[in-house]
Amino acid sequence: MKVAVLGAGAIGAYVGAALQRAGAEVHLVARGAHLAAMRESGVRVLSPRGDFTAHPHATDDPSEIGPVDHVFLGLKANAYAAAGPMVRPLLHETTTIVAAQNGIPWWYFHRLPGPYEGYRVQSVDPDGAVTAALPLERAIGCVVYAATEIEAPGVVRHLEGTRFSIGEPDGSPSGRCADFSAAMIEGGLKCPVEPDLRQDIWIKLMGNIAFNPISALARATMAGICRHRRARELVVAMMRETVEVARRVGCDPNISIERRIAGAERAGEHKTSTLQDLEKGKPLELDVLLSAVVELADLTGTEVPALRSIHAVTDLLDEQVRRNLVPAS
Repeated sequence: MKVAVLGAGAIGAYVGAALQRAGAEVHLVARGAHLAAMRESGVRVLSPRGDFTAHPHATDDPSEIGPVDHVFLGLKANAYAAAGPMVRPLLHETTTIVAAQNGIPWWYFHRLPGPYEGYRVQSVDPDGAVTAALPLERAIGCVVYAATEIEAPGVVRHLEGTRFSIGEPDGSPSGRCADFSAAMIEGGLKCPVEPDLRQDIWIKLMGNIAFNPISALARATMAGICRHRRARELVVAMMRETVEVARRVGCDPNISIERRIAGAERAGEHKTSTLQDLEKGKPLELDVLLSAVVELADLTGTEVPALRSIHAVTDLLDEQVRRNLVPAS
């Protein structure tokens, strides 16, 4: 199996190292000091499950790699629309694109029976730009339940979780999913092929849609948000509205709100990815989280006052970040 990891940051490098350990031919696409370190010394993974080092090929030029069997996307979703030139050299006739993203994916309504089949979520796929870069027929969904961080260039700290749930947009038990899953498992990760990956998407989104923007607005950790009574009440309201939108588009997340909050609370003094991006002065990845769900609320006629309010202020915050009016810390 030949795999390219496009965006070999904390999650991408971790997956690439695991697949290399399983015997796959792995190519990491990265840049800067992280790329230089991986070229020189490989990927060093520090984990409670055991440290190891892998030595996959690393480059900043996908054309050096050529066509592969699977492209694992470790990019932020807000970079997908511009990814076409990097993805194209990696494709052959049956290459899959395994998109490890938070929020609503661009393929969400692809081959989903019902009144919204084929609907393009504009906030996720503006004017079809993501679909043009990442063809729908190649998409395999992926929901990540692992936490990692880059401790130093070329060094990935694995904090918790090893599950990468994957699935076809139509829920079929495809050979291409089975192929990728087997390699991930051989590399020491959990990679179940789910018949309804949209359940996983909404369950994870219940947390992301509330904790990520609130953490950025308040500069608070997940545990800090949970400890604050009124902030916790806001999380509950946002989760309730999110679940109602999910139901209106045909998915009923099989987890209670209190259980979902308890799971987030166990993460402790963890900074969400949105807060980390804010502190680095990077654009906030909120289109696939808040904007998408507000758009689906409009589509289905669902009242979401809490989501709309938080969306407004975080959209303003993101605008300020993009104009360099919010100092990085």
